[in-house]
Amino acid sequence: MDAQATDDNGSNAPIASPLKSKLSFFRKGFSKRPSALFGLLLILFFVLIAAFSSWIAPVPPDSRNPYLIPEFGYSPEPKLPSHAHPFGTTEDQYDLYYGMVWGTRTALKVAIIVVGFSVMLGIILGGLSGYFGGWVDELIMRFTDVILALPSLLLAVVIVAITGPSLSHVMISVTAVSWPSYARLLRGDVLAIKNREFIQASRALGASHLRIFLRHILPNCIYPILVLASLDMGSIVITAAALSFLGLGAPLGYADWGQLISLSRNWIMGSSGNPFAYWNTFTIPGLAIFLFVLGWNLLGDGLRDILDPRQG
Repeated sequence: MDAQATDDNGSNAPIASPLKSKLSFFRKGFSKRPSALFGLLLILFFVLIAAFSSWIAPVPPDSRNPYLIPEFGYSPEPKLPSHAHPFGTTEDQYDLYYGMVWGTRTALKVAIIVVGFSVMLGIILGGLSGYFGGWVDELIMRFTDVILALPSLLLAVVIVAITGPSLSHVMISVTAVSWPSYARLLRGDVLAIKNREFIQASRALGASHLRIFLRHILPNCIYPILVLASLDMGSIVITAAALSFLGLGAPLGYADWGQLISLSRNWIMGSSGNPFAYWNTFTIPGLAIFLFVLGWNLLGDGLRDILDPRQG
């Protein structure tokens, strides 16, 4: 049964649980922002494709890795969509349909892992910097400034070039250039909150630094981090796709949107007299990246508006 409370007239009224209140808050916020709802639907579309990829694009029985795209020959000339290959093939006859479906899993995996570790590092380093201040703040923030001063894509390319081309090294390199923005954002919020009365009261009651940070400071700083994370989900996929396009990402034949575009770069101009002869090789993966990034950007903008108390 719901908890009951007595109002001024003496009647009992149900008290909404915190979870129900938050869900109702977000539901009302999304209902007022159709663009954010559209972004959420786009993301759910990609999540469903990734979740049911083994059913949408069954893995060949002789495949040693479900992420390896089936190859149907060695001809360098792509093929247009057909019954056997709904999206056609790339050069070297990789099935574009299979690559797109399983590439959705790759995109979500890269985005979630990179954003997760970036947020974790940003919370740890930004929290230490803002909470303790002094030489700790100076040391962490100067290191953060060095990372931010370098072009992020160039630094990621250097890291992958040193460690060797692979999808795992791409995720490490993108994480290495993504965490500073979270650290700086959290540090500013911690500096604004750590001297509030309720924090001083917790210190006076003998609460430990860890308890104060986790129970009182972080919950009041987490919403801007979540907004930034949702906006970064799309940009991180673009960065990873750019590294794969340069040949620094997953191995040849791996289901990755960036590599699929790389396999089409020799055919973007089509053939003589027909510039759109091989439109499928670059239009389909390019459209998937566009919609994926659009969904996360619309969701991030919507969350920012919903969580900003200054928005009416």
